[in-house]
This record gives sequence, structure tokens and C-alpha cells, in this order.
Amino acid sequence: MRAIQVEVPGGPEALREVDLPLPSPGPGQVRVRAGAIGVGRPDVLIRTGTYKWMPPLPAIPGAELAGTIDAIGEGVTQWRSGDRVLVSARDLPQRGGCYAQAIVVPVDAPYALPDSVSLIDSVSLPNLQLAQALLLGLGGGRVEAKDILVTGAAGGVATMLASLARHHGIRVIGTARSQAKREFALSQGFAAVLDPAEPDLPGRVMALTGGRGVDLAFDPIGGTLFTDCLHTLAPLGTAVSYNVVTGMPSEDVFKVLRKLLGRSLAVRCFSMHTFDEDRSARRQLMASAIDLVAAGHVRIPPASTLALAQVREAHRILDQGDTLGKIVLIP
Repeated sequence: MRAIQVEVPGGPEALREVDLPLPSPGPGQVRVRAGAIGVGRPDVLIRTGTYKWMPPLPAIPGAELAGTIDAIGEGVTQWRSGDRVLVSARDLPQRGGCYAQAIVVPVDAPYALPDSVSLIDSVSLPNLQLAQALLLGLGGGRVEAKDILVTGAAGGVATMLASLARHHGIRVIGTARSQAKREFALSQGFAAVLDPAEPDLPGRVMALTGGRGVDLAFDPIGGTLFTDCLHTLAPLGTAVSYNVVTGMPSEDVFKVLRKLLGRSLAVRCFSMHTFDEDRSARRQLMASAIDLVAAGHVRIPPASTLALAQVREAHRILDQGDTLGKIVLIP
């Protein structure tokens, strides 16, 4: 089978297409033949060798794969050949492994997919799983926010946050640097999308919220933008950092919070790895994500598709920040 490996970490050129033996499932395992493979930020970190949960080299990146079960190991009774499933590396013994035409996984790892959810759409479900943890986890499953801010509005998690928030009756304001990204985000349910490079982002957000501010601000960007997020918050609001693509916040966060003491603000650094040891909660979040999409309550944005052999181009696009929605590899 064809697979993509990283032997020496580096840029997109570190991704090598290799020919590996087709794996056979052992007892308590199934083999999934890939129909769609998701591309995301954790794959870049594996490629560069900087992932905190790095698999041993040579490593196969890839955090999500959708396809059909085509081989079943001894003792497996809950799956049949031809079943449509999603595999998320969050449910595997180690991260990565999905940039391949087939993967062998433990019997309790896959998620059954309804026929109404396409394989290409399915590899965005982990983004919706994360969005639910971000949005619902802060309120113990209840969402009381009126307005939220989401930076990097054209990204995969951001668009899922917007769609999920709309389902819960929350208005979503976004930021994106290019006109194309702002238009894309508006098409995905954002009420307004602002250019963060223009002056006084907090003032513009305040104007949109009648001077109150947002209850929650979700930021994967970092740098000066995270500091701006703090200034957009309403009293008792929370800013959530779930990545730092451009680097750490530009100012001392605690110092800014003290300056805004009258609002009693909070900051959270969020990682889905929080759920690594909480299998029940993690899988319930994914099951809910599947149900939301199958019922039409949350819409998956259109994906950009490339062949598995074009994986280097996919990573170049990701590195340049030019993505609109999910990049999906077709094996």
C-alpha cells in the first residue's frame, strides 16, 4: 500500500511517499481502507518533529481517516466488512498513522458513520468534536453566551465553532486577514468578520455588541491578536487560547488582566489532549458531533481535495495559511 512517512523532520519535502506491506488485523483489530484523509496542524508538528505527543520516527502523520472496514481480526463481532467508519488518532495508542491507504486499529477505535455523512465530510468531524469541547466544556454542557469572538475565522475549527454556536442561538463575530477568507467565513454562519490588521479591533467588536463585549473569545493565533481578544471581553468573559500559530501573546497576559480588573476576566489554555484519559467524554463528544451533522444541525464546509501523492502541496498550502476549510487527501 502507499503511505506517507517522515524519516527526517523538516518542511513539506520531508514527507515521503513509500510502499509498505498491507497490514493485517490481529485479534481484536480491524483494517480500514481509506476513502478520505484529513490534513491538519498536528500533522505539521509531526512533520517538523515538534509535536509534544510525537510518534517514533519514521512516522506516518495523519490524525483522521474515513473509509470502510475491509478485514476483521479474530474475535471481532461488532463490525462487518463494508461498514463505513471514521478513525481518529485521538482514539489510537499513539498519534498519527492516517496518511496511508489502509490502517489497522483496535476494535473499539472506529466510529460508525451514517450513510447521510460523506467520507470527505467525515474527516472534519474531529474539528466539530473539538469545537464542542471548547464551547460546551466551559459551561458544563450548557451554553449561556450571547456573543462570541473567533479569530482565524476561515479555519476548520473556527467554522465548526461558528456553525455550532449558531445552532445554540449564539451570535458569532470572526476575524480574518484576507477578503476571500472573510467572505468564506460569512458563508459559514459568522454574523460579522473583521480584518484584525485594521486599527482598534476591540473598539469595533464593542461597537458590534452595543458596548458590552463578547462572553467568550476563542483564539488559535496568539501574538497581538490574543491581547486584543482580552480587550473585547464582556464582564466575567473568558478568552480561550487553543493554539499560538504566530507565537505567544505580545504582552504580559496577567498584567493586561489586572488593567481590566473591573471586568473580572479569565483566560484558559485549551488542548483536546485534556480528554486523552477520559475515553467516555471524548467519544461522547464525537458521537454528538456525528449526530449533529447527520441531523443537519451543523454544516461541514466544502473541503479542498488533493490526491495522497500531492501531500507536499497540501502542507505548503497549510504552511502559507491559505486554507479555506479542510484539506482532504484522497488515496
